[in-house]
Amino acid sequence: MSERAAPFFCPYCGDEDLRPNERGHGAWECAACSRAFQLKFLGLLAPATSGDPSGREEI
Repeated sequence: MSERAAPFFCPYCGDEDLRPNERGHGAWECAACSRAFQLKFLGLLAPATSGDPSGREEI
């Protein structure tokens, strides 16, 4: 199994100086803005069944 990809930039300030956080898998810290955040894969989205790309049905 391959290793997971790392984020390229901080979602809060956009800086690229990120380091893994000690909280565990998926946790990162930004040296520029001193924020810590965690990434989590939620799953794959089901393809839309109608022509609407948002996947919402009209009532």
